[in-house]
Amino acid sequence: MASVHESLYFNPMMTNGVVHANVFGIKDWVTPYKIAVLVLLNEMGRTGEAAVSLMERRRLNQLLLPLLQGPDITLSKLYKLIEESCPQLANSVQIRIKLMAEGELKDMEQFFDDLSDSFSGTEPEVHKTSVVGLFLRHMILAYSKLSFSQVFKLYTALQQYFQNGEKKTVEDADMELTSTEEGERKMEKEELDVSIREEEVSCSGPLSQKQAEFFLSQQASLLKNDETKALTPASLQKELNNLLKFNPDFAEAHYLSYLNNLRVQDVFSSTHSLLHYFDRLILTGAESKSNGEEGYGRSLRYAALNLAALHCRFGHYQQAELALQEAIRIAQEANDHVCLQHCLSWLYVLGQKRSDSYVLLEHSVKKAVHFGLPYLASLGIQSLVQQRAFAGKTANKLMDALKDSDLLHWKHSLSELIDISIAQKTAIWRLYGRSTMALQQAQMLLSMNSLESVNAGVQQNNTESFAVALCHLAELHAEQGCFAAASEVLKHLRERFPPNSQHAQLWMLCDQKIQFDRAMNDGKYHLADSLVTGITALNSVEGVYRKAIVLQAQNQMSEAHKLLQKLLIHCQKIRNTEMVISVLLSVAELYRRSSSPTIALPVLLQALALSKEYRLQYLASETVLNLAFAQLILGIPEQALSLLHMAIEPILADGAVLDKGRAMFLVAKCQVASAASYDPPKKAEALEAAIENLNEAKNYFAKVDCKEQIRDVVYFQARLYHTLGKTQERNRCAMLFRQLHQELPSHGVPLINHL
Repeated sequence: MASVHESLYFNPMMTNGVVHANVFGIKDWVTPYKIAVLVLLNEMGRTGEAAVSLMERRRLNQLLLPLLQGPDITLSKLYKLIEESCPQLANSVQIRIKLMAEGELKDMEQFFDDLSDSFSGTEPEVHKTSVVGLFLRHMILAYSKLSFSQVFKLYTALQQYFQNGEKKTVEDADMELTSTEEGERKMEKEELDVSIREEEVSCSGPLSQKQAEFFLSQQASLLKNDETKALTPASLQKELNNLLKFNPDFAEAHYLSYLNNLRVQDVFSSTHSLLHYFDRLILTGAESKSNGEEGYGRSLRYAALNLAALHCRFGHYQQAELALQEAIRIAQEANDHVCLQHCLSWLYVLGQKRSDSYVLLEHSVKKAVHFGLPYLASLGIQSLVQQRAFAGKTANKLMDALKDSDLLHWKHSLSELIDISIAQKTAIWRLYGRSTMALQQAQMLLSMNSLESVNAGVQQNNTESFAVALCHLAELHAEQGCFAAASEVLKHLRERFPPNSQHAQLWMLCDQKIQFDRAMNDGKYHLADSLVTGITALNSVEGVYRKAIVLQAQNQMSEAHKLLQKLLIHCQKIRNTEMVISVLLSVAELYRRSSSPTIALPVLLQALALSKEYRLQYLASETVLNLAFAQLILGIPEQALSLLHMAIEPILADGAVLDKGRAMFLVAKCQVASAASYDPPKKAEALEAAIENLNEAKNYFAKVDCKEQIRDVVYFQARLYHTLGKTQERNRCAMLFRQLHQELPSHGVPLINHL
């Protein structure tokens, strides 16, 4: 966000006991809070070095800058901050303010007269050009410009400020005395801290220009890097409205209002604030002063460009295209190549579903490099990599391209794009079915972010890339049956990205999908069906697919088939190849469960061809497993077993635990079917090997608590033990099967008849 321009001034006025100096050369005024800060500075100068330890003085010096730059806070909060740094000095400040507030007006007059002595002498206590010296000089000058009536109002405001602080201190003491349990005391303290935080910027009327600059830059930085530490959307909007009430032409406040409205997805208010920002920028003449006659047109074209980006964010693509055309027209008239490059990037975003969009993107990257725009060039390269990944290019070429992009990041210190690049690598490895590599990249991003801190103790780990990496991490843990670890990751995501934050939808969808998979594994189809609504609200395509899976599990085959066919046409239209393959596999399973394996074969071959073409290794392996099962049903187990040996390695190396269990279960079935024609000794050996594979499959299913699959495995084991004459083992498996069967009554076709 742009810094506050020097030409912006607040209207001099008197509000809520705050005296504003009616002098345009002075951008600050005296408030009761600032008098309290002046008392603190005066006491620090009077207190000798021996009375205050080195650590206490260091803490006080660190406290001064936020006190001078920040908004006015309550007296009780100020006392608490000083006491945390130096209890002895806090007591002196409290006594001094009390004597001034309970005394007479001449005490305040004398205090300001004595402030000038800080600069006198051969070795003054404060240097005139230091931060503290400038603050003292501003306050002395502002006070000297006040009329007698304004001085009297200031003194009255100081008395009221002191009385409110004393009342708050007494209330705090009563709260501590009446608290009987430690847990209650802690809860009350947290509630008190929250209320104080909301009071910090609203306790005393409008902010001065310097306070406004600090407040806006701080909140904008927090919104970008650590949204949880910024004010809540409602509180921030309240403060911005208060700021704009006293200066409606404050352009940067309108821009922060635009960012704040984006947090809550308020399209009307965000558009309104964005237009006001550029209107005020033009009206104040700030752009014209810094850019000459060109400033007016520059504001107009960037206003149109930002409006196009806003409409694109909310999915209003037609309005976005119109705004973008306007921005391009004005930029071409002004021969602004930088603005045209931004427009070219947004043209790709609007037309990325077209088959020839990569040509536009390649041209954008070349032009960005030519005009020395590394940020745009890097974003273009990463968009190109993403497009090529969906087009089925090999992983080594994509990683080489990302390596070139990383060189740009490190060369120009683009830390945000480094995070995006690593998050993209994580997503690409997952797309190609390499979960181990995806896990490694996600952990690399988390460790890198934990080392990079932003000022004011803010960690730059609340960006979208961080949320994406954590969501991948949660899903990868859930796939391996580590649901406790996945829950911890999701809990951390909730804390880092509250529900009202802009990236909260990422973890919400991830959480819903994990819950859905657990409910399906546990056979709780009614619970899975209730989760479909939430998934659909966050991702309509994923929601329809999950609904079809539930209908299929409930044996509503015709409804599931209709839904899958509609989804298949839609996904082919939007070129979502990964979902197309998943839908084809579900359609093939539906045919198989309807006792039509021959109809399922062409569908599976189509899915396999797509998987190979787009190099989606994991989906290809899953398709081969389904082909092997179809061959088993058709009575050719030997060919099915040879297919399994080809596909099982990627499944066991990078697959989900549930898929590993299904693969081993299918291997055992093929072994048993192939052993039917063997000699008795060789047949017994094959059945023993099948039992071992069934034990391994059962362990996999137990990790994800998939009771229906465990029931089918123990039933199959009981049959094999009976064939081998092992009565004790057979009875144990039969008893376990009976317990599970009573707990989970079968729905429709038993799972023992298929994968």
